[in-house]
Amino acid sequence: MTDKTTHFGYREIPASEKAREVATVFDSVTDRYDVMNDVMSFGIHRLWKRYAIETSGVRTGQRVLDLAAGTGDLAMLLARRVGAAGEVVVSDINGNMLARGRDRLIDHGIAGNVRYVQADAEHLPLPDDYFDHVTMAFGLRNVTDKDAALGAMFRVLKPGGCAHILEFSQLRSAALKPAYDFYSLKVLPKLGQWIANDAASYRYLAESIRVHPDQKTLKSMMEQAGFERCGYHNLSHGIVALHRGYKF
Repeated sequence: MTDKTTHFGYREIPASEKAREVATVFDSVTDRYDVMNDVMSFGIHRLWKRYAIETSGVRTGQRVLDLAAGTGDLAMLLARRVGAAGEVVVSDINGNMLARGRDRLIDHGIAGNVRYVQADAEHLPLPDDYFDHVTMAFGLRNVTDKDAALGAMFRVLKPGGCAHILEFSQLRSAALKPAYDFYSLKVLPKLGQWIANDAASYRYLAESIRVHPDQKTLKSMMEQAGFERCGYHNLSHGIVALHRGYKF
C-alpha cells in the first residue's frame, strides 16, 4: 500500500516520515531556539504569546493543556495565571524541547502546578473532557495530520472549554509581501546559519508557513472537528493569527 504524502516545507514526503523529519529540525535547534525566536521576530513573538494568554479567559484553578509547548513560553504564563489551585499539563512530542522547557520553568520557580507529558498531538494519552483550555503556539503546522490533532484537542476539552491556536498564517497586506518574502525566505536561513549553525531548519520554517492552511481554511477545519463559535484574530497584518473555538 502506497504511503500518503504530506508537506515538509516545499517538499512532498511520505506522511510516515514527517514526524521524524520535524524531530530532526527541533533536535538541531534546541540549544539556540529561544535566541533565534527573539532574533527572527525582533522579540515580537513574546507580544503575540502574551496577547494570546491575556485574552484567553484562563482563570485561577483551571486545568490547561499546552501542546507543542517547546521551551515553555506559554506554559510559564499559564502556570502563573491558574495559580496553585490550577494545573498546567505541558506537552511536546520532542523530548529535548520538553526537557529544556521544564528546566526553564524550574529556573523561574514554577513547579508545583505543572506536569509534563511527551506526546504526539494527534494521539494524546489524556482523559476525555478534562481540560478547561487547550493552547498551541506555533506547533500545528508541524503536525502531520492536523485534523487528528484538532480532534484530539476537542476530545480532551471539557464542555464549555476553549482551544487557542496561535500560528503563523497568511499575510494580509500585499504591500508588505515582497519584503516579508525576502526576509523569511532569504534572510531567515542566513540568520539560522549564523546563530544556530543550521540554515536548513529555518528554511523549513519559512516554507512550512506557506503551505500551512490560511486563516479561513483553519477556521473551517476547527468547525469540522466539532468546535463552535470559531474565529480568528490577525496579528501583525496576518503574519500570525490567533484562532479560537469552543466545545459545547
